[in-house]
Amino acid sequence: MASVIEDAREGVTTEVAAPKLSGFWALIGTQFQGAFSDNTLKWLVSFLVLETAASKEERDLWFVLIVPLLFSVPFLLFSIPGGFLADKFSKRSVTIGTVVGQLVVMALATWALAEGRLGWAGVALFLMSTLGAIFGPTKYGLLPELLPESKLSWGNGIIEFLTLLAAILAALAGGYLAHVFHARQVWSGVIFLVLAVIGLLISLGISRVPAADPGRKFDWNVPREFFSEVRHMSGDRPLLTAVVANTFFWFLGSLLLLNIVLYGADILHLDETRSSYLLAGLSMGIGLGSLAAGFVSGKKIQMGMVLPGLAGILVMAALLSWPGIGFGTVLLCLILLGFAGGFFVVPINALIQRRPAATEKGRTIAVANMLSFIGVALQPVAQFVMLRLGHPDPSKVFLIAGAMSVAMGLVLVWMWPELWGEALDWTRLHRRATL
Repeated sequence: MASVIEDAREGVTTEVAAPKLSGFWALIGTQFQGAFSDNTLKWLVSFLVLETAASKEERDLWFVLIVPLLFSVPFLLFSIPGGFLADKFSKRSVTIGTVVGQLVVMALATWALAEGRLGWAGVALFLMSTLGAIFGPTKYGLLPELLPESKLSWGNGIIEFLTLLAAILAALAGGYLAHVFHARQVWSGVIFLVLAVIGLLISLGISRVPAADPGRKFDWNVPREFFSEVRHMSGDRPLLTAVVANTFFWFLGSLLLLNIVLYGADILHLDETRSSYLLAGLSMGIGLGSLAAGFVSGKKIQMGMVLPGLAGILVMAALLSWPGIGFGTVLLCLILLGFAGGFFVVPINALIQRRPAATEKGRTIAVANMLSFIGVALQPVAQFVMLRLGHPDPSKVFLIAGAMSVAMGLVLVWMWPELWGEALDWTRLHRRATL
């Protein structure tokens, strides 16, 4: 059986000499600052909505529907343009440009917070998410340019762990800023501005890299560009399999995050603080699992971890559907579920970054991001509808998530049969021994 890494080398036109790791760490610092600022602004606006909403209906409309859509819709609208910029220009230049944009947007946010204009704060959140959508293809496209192939899985583990850590800290920071600077939110804006300046200084340390495809023209027909890239990916079975798996991961993650809140309230009867511990447990589990998967991968992209990771998600989801389990058990299961998710997603991301030709990485990653956020963007709509129509027992939703994991495993093996052999090899359960 040909190695997945040998397959991944096909279609890569050039092998970039690995720069110093300082450029990689500058990218990590820039990404951490951006993820922290984006998510902190999201949570701050959400908490301010909870404080100022005139009625429960207005609160539900803003907190459940509008704010999540302001955060997620830009990834549907601007991922394709972000992929174009990542291919046509130096990814270092695109990164610096997005951080400069953050400074401008955070100035708007500072004014909106100082004047108590939540509508304009929502506009700032939308613009910050737009910059994040543009930066996404550049961020993941930079990894194979800043790291040798032997460190690509390790780099993905690092970036996934620290991004999730930033999101967890941002949820805490958003509540803290809403409480400490009550009626004085201009200071929250000042903090956002300082963070953007720090992010800009860090981004200057990213290694200089050439533009991958400076002659590329932008296709203003974004749907045509999207479907054209999907058709192109369909001719590369391993790449398409990885993109489908990545889309499922983001869909399942958004489903579980929603369900954890409902499970904590309806089944465990927890207050908001203890429910947030469950959310943090899942996120931290994914981060730690991603970090561990990066180290365990060694110098290869270990696609053999995908199916075992999916099996771990299945087992933990099934345990969470068991009636009568307590808070501590639920928290442990969520941490372990997230840990398994890290093993599932790290090799997938590495393959998506490594497999396309150098001139196509930006557009491929952009489409993968766009597909992922289609599922994420549907989540707040579904949540708002469920609030109006009622919701099934949250414990049963965990069982449904487990069943979907089984179905996805079968789909992935059908799409790329070698994935089964990779899993057997990685777990040391070779075909003959298993049969």
